[in-house]
Order: sequence, then C-alpha cells, then structure tokens
Amino acid sequence: MHRTIASWFGSGLILHKLRGNHSGSGTIGAAVALGMTLLIAPFGWPWQVVAALVATGLSLWSAVPFAADGADPGWIVADEAAGMFVASIGLGLPATLVAFVVFRVADITKKFPGVAAAERLYGALGITADDLVAGLWALAAGWAVQLFVLA
Repeated sequence: MHRTIASWFGSGLILHKLRGNHSGSGTIGAAVALGMTLLIAPFGWPWQVVAALVATGLSLWSAVPFAADGADPGWIVADEAAGMFVASIGLGLPATLVAFVVFRVADITKKFPGVAAAERLYGALGITADDLVAGLWALAAGWAVQLFVLA
C-alpha cells in the first residue's frame, strides 16, 4: 500500500517502465495531480484545501519506509501531488496552468527561497516539505496571475 500511494497510484513508475529511468517522474505525478485538482475545483476552495491536506498526509505516511538514510527515490511522487494540490487552491484554469509551471520550476531547480532548505529535512518530511514550499510559491504566482493579469 505504501508503494502504491508513494508512486501516486503508479504514475511515478511510468517513465521507468517506458525508458528504464525515473527522471521526470515528478512531472508525471504532478500532471496526474493537476488533473485531479481540475476535477475538484468546481466544488470550491474548501475541498481543494481538504485534498491538499489529505495528499500531504498520504505523502508523509507513504514515504516513510523508503526514506531511510535520507533517500528520496525518483519514483516517489506523492510529494509532487501534494505540492500540486497546494499550488492550485482557489485558482481558475489559466492560473492553475501557470501554477503548474512555476511549481515544477521551483521543485526541480530548488532556487526559490526555502525549497532547498525544506528538502534537507530528514526522512519523509524532507521528501514532502520541499514540494509543499514549491507549491506555495506556485500558488502565489497563480494568484498573482489570477488577480492582476486575468482580472
């Protein structure tokens, strides 16, 4: 069960099966979560907050057995799902797409303030926290677009 959820229901295993490499699996996991966020969005931001909290809890729980010695296996993408759920709270479609791009850039580069520091936390917390911080940066970017560009 841990592996199924940590791989965000298998999405983190797709690229390894296709090309024998986990590189880019985080983007696949985030894209699956993006689809899920778009399905939840019509129910309103409170449901999006609940989804983000549930995804965060699932990420923390599911990563524990795989986080030994500071490991962060590439196929674990529940953390990217949690970050994407955070990144989309209250946003419409165009702003959510901007948030997706900013989220992936922040998560991949670790150049946004706080992302690299969060990743250095121990175990499952470190696996998940950097994606939550990246998700907050993406949420801010999405809201800036929604309020000032699309308004």
